[in-house]
Amino acid sequence: MSRYSGPLLTRDTGDALLAAHRRGDATWTGSLDLGRSTDTATLEADRWHWRGMACPWPGKLKERTVYFLDSDGAWTPVSRYAGSLIKLVPSEWGVPTFEIDGIKMLPTSKESPLDDARRKVALVEPRGKVVLDTCGGLGYFAACCLEAGVARIHSFEKNDSVLWLRALNPWSPDPEAPESGSRLQLVHADVTAVIAAVADASVDAVLHDPPRFGIAGELYSAAFYAQLARILRRGGRLFHYTGTPNRLTSGRDVPREVATRLEQAGFKAQLALDGVLAIRR
Repeated sequence: MSRYSGPLLTRDTGDALLAAHRRGDATWTGSLDLGRSTDTATLEADRWHWRGMACPWPGKLKERTVYFLDSDGAWTPVSRYAGSLIKLVPSEWGVPTFEIDGIKMLPTSKESPLDDARRKVALVEPRGKVVLDTCGGLGYFAACCLEAGVARIHSFEKNDSVLWLRALNPWSPDPEAPESGSRLQLVHADVTAVIAAVADASVDAVLHDPPRFGIAGELYSAAFYAQLARILRRGGRLFHYTGTPNRLTSGRDVPREVATRLEQAGFKAQLALDGVLAIRR
């Protein structure tokens, strides 16, 4: 899937551009890639120019929405409906999160989702290692592994709409980019369907950030955990995101349930951050 390289607008950036235009300014300086960089746009009566591209003035933009310039030259929300509504959502940190049917997939209330991913990735100590990223999402685990000096990371993502979001998100790592150095392999596949083909003890660390149990129970199963134990070398680390779903409504303790199931699969497990850190025995 080809990467998008055009500008991205939120309501705040669109309003700032239009305000500069109304003042009669010749240029506007700010970020048009969700805080990834700062650049200058040249403003004209009927359009504005950014990095050699001529862009139309936007109409009314909605909150909590990212817009891209589509092939017809129209400002279009970065969202797609394919059984579920999947949407890129801006955050106060610049780095976006995404939602599926209105449910936020990455935390943004206390820190950037990239900083959140960085803390979790640090638990598996990826430098120089081969890492399996089971549910790639927007690729923030992969980005942090590349940043930390991973030798190779194999990332799987089942949902093609999420892969489409990645192609539009400037914070998602590009496997083809020079800085990736061919270390990131991104595969459109269901990890539960392909993990049996991964060789025994061929992975040094695992990052497992599945959707909640009610959506993807197979990713919390004893059978899947047995596969993770099989492919992970002895002493290898696994971080399993769980969150704390249903704790307030039902009293269910999903992190401890996961830790118990991982212990039964051959790991030594302990609660860590908002999930479980496990070491292959």
